[in-house]
Amino acid sequence: MVAVTAALIGFFAFVIMRVTTPQMTTLFTDLSTEDSSGIIKELERQAIPFELRNDGAAIMVPKDKVTRLRMKLAEGGMPKGGGVGYEIFDKSDALGTTSFVQNINHLRALEGELARTIRAIDRVQAARVHLVLPEKPLFSRETPEPSASIVLRVRGALEAQQIRAIRHVVASAVNGLKPQRVSIVDEAGQLLADGAQSDADAAVGDERRAAFEKRMRKQVEDIVSSVVGAGRARAQLSADFDYNKITQTSDKFDPEGRVLRSTQTREESSLTADNSGQVTVNNELPGNQNQDNAARARDQSKKSEETNNYEISRTTKTEVTEAGRVNRISVAVLVDGAYAKNEKGEMVYQDRSKEQLDRIAALVRSAIGFDQKRGDQVEVVNLRFAEPPASQPIAEPTGLLGMLQFTKDDVMYVIELGVMMMLGLVVLFMVIRPLVKRIVAADVIPALTGAAAVPVLAEARAEAATGQALIPSGSGAAQLIDVAQIQGQVHAQAVHRVGELADRNPNETVSIIRQWLSEPQES
Repeated sequence: MVAVTAALIGFFAFVIMRVTTPQMTTLFTDLSTEDSSGIIKELERQAIPFELRNDGAAIMVPKDKVTRLRMKLAEGGMPKGGGVGYEIFDKSDALGTTSFVQNINHLRALEGELARTIRAIDRVQAARVHLVLPEKPLFSRETPEPSASIVLRVRGALEAQQIRAIRHVVASAVNGLKPQRVSIVDEAGQLLADGAQSDADAAVGDERRAAFEKRMRKQVEDIVSSVVGAGRARAQLSADFDYNKITQTSDKFDPEGRVLRSTQTREESSLTADNSGQVTVNNELPGNQNQDNAARARDQSKKSEETNNYEISRTTKTEVTEAGRVNRISVAVLVDGAYAKNEKGEMVYQDRSKEQLDRIAALVRSAIGFDQKRGDQVEVVNLRFAEPPASQPIAEPTGLLGMLQFTKDDVMYVIELGVMMMLGLVVLFMVIRPLVKRIVAADVIPALTGAAAVPVLAEARAEAATGQALIPSGSGAAQLIDVAQIQGQVHAQAVHRVGELADRNPNETVSIIRQWLSEPQES
């Protein structure tokens, strides 16, 4: 009984402790050793139970305290993310620190802060950043450009837009760093960005083309679905882009637009005397000069010049065509037919008329900005879809199930409680109950081994021989024999002991048997 009681108490204590144990959930994952130790100290200080998983990289706490703990730890700056940020300067001794150490600390802090920023992006689990910031050599006109390399551990795969965002974030945080000088590698050694200019331009072009096709496809599906019904139209669009950048300069002259620009006038007047070209002393004397001048014949001339400058009208035009022009658009639209009920109430498929398909094609042309000179193409085809539209909407859970809205954790907790209760019942009926019966039967057997057991044994033997009960059913001996027969606990050893008692006391046994024989038997 002591063993059974102890086992029973232990089992139910285990069940009670398991049921009353708070449900544990994840507080943080992928923690570094420093962050894990700091969080554990804080949890121990607040006397909050916790569990460690994955060698301390994950910490489990009670579910009802997760939100409060995260806010409290965030207030204390934990977790720090496994890197060294600008807090490296909080406890540094600036008085005895050299400039070399300060530069190294600044580089470490910048790398740690960039790693923390990158880890905040979706799908990024961990990040390491390596910066190369060369110093400008003395007596050199050229300055080496900085570069960066990033190693990421991601969940799934990063999109092209996310890779570009990481490169631009790092380039914007480092002075003089260009996005093309940033290389990104994942944990599998796959090169996500190698820093080539051509790759960056190709990624931008592909992203622009994909965004354009997605936007136009959505417009086509929306306008067609409004006619044929939701989910009964599919559209595929392909756009041919030209990524060549063109610069064109043209000069245009207008001969009719003549304009006077400048005018220049020049007049000359001269007077010439006829002295036959002779130069003599007599001609140079004062007295002879006057006489000669009066009689000399004179020649006078006048000259006039005028210059007019005209300007012809001129127009200079410079056109710069950016990359990303649409050369051609091709659209394929697949629409489902119409469904109608026949006389039996069944849904029957019907093809759409050509006139309706032409109207849908006209709507698609208007939606995409159709240009025949550009070579655009639109095809609208009516085919039956694989599955007809559902006749009835999907019924959402209502009533008690809709109000409770059990989560996955709640369902698992209820299942766990049910399993524990079933195990308790199995142990109670399959282990404890047979043990109790066995102990009670073992207490009955010694009562049959005394001197009073001799008449009981004789009565049992007589009853077995005659098939009738020799002792009234209300007597104590009969009740003991009935209990022993029902439970099946009378062993051969007990019968043997009763026989030994009869051999040791033959006189008493004979007197008991004579007394039984002298008693009148009931008819």
